[in-house]
Amino acid sequence: MILVAGLGNPGREYEGTRHNMGYMAVDALADDLSLSFDKKDFKGIYCRYRNPELDDDVILLKPETFMNLSGESVQACASFFKIPLDKIVVVYDDMAINPGHIRLRKDGSSGGHKGMGDIINKMGTANIKRIRIGIGEPAFNPVDFVLGKPKGDELALCEQGIDLAKKAIKDYLLRGFDHAMNAYNR
Repeated sequence: MILVAGLGNPGREYEGTRHNMGYMAVDALADDLSLSFDKKDFKGIYCRYRNPELDDDVILLKPETFMNLSGESVQACASFFKIPLDKIVVVYDDMAINPGHIRLRKDGSSGGHKGMGDIINKMGTANIKRIRIGIGEPAFNPVDFVLGKPKGDELALCEQGIDLAKKAIKDYLLRGFDHAMNAYNR
């Protein structure tokens, strides 16, 4: 079984914000697969499907704990389904990457991202795959920036990043994480 967790904050006031790029990427994948987030458990909402190419089940999870407590949901889901660490990938926004770009990593620090930091803390390791979607450096208060909505050219670039993340998830599910890293880390 594979777990793909897209990070964000629940509620209408956070829809479309830079901090919800992880939610938007897994939403885009669910749309492509004609899935809906119809299950509620593990302090989040999720959907599950059978990946025929891998002969494996995939869970798409959106934690509803708010960003800083994302680890509670990811850890509860992984524990319940007995998903090993090497079968978990987390998708989230990253200010250190320009809008329209993504980066895939197999492990590492949180880079200051509170959601990823909580996941690392709750899982007890930094050896967690991740797909980071660029939102760029803020010109003002970082909290206001990540909770703001991109507009104009920046919105188009963020949408491009979400689409790339969706494609990278698909590539990971079909060909493995190393293949996806080689294809998308440019």
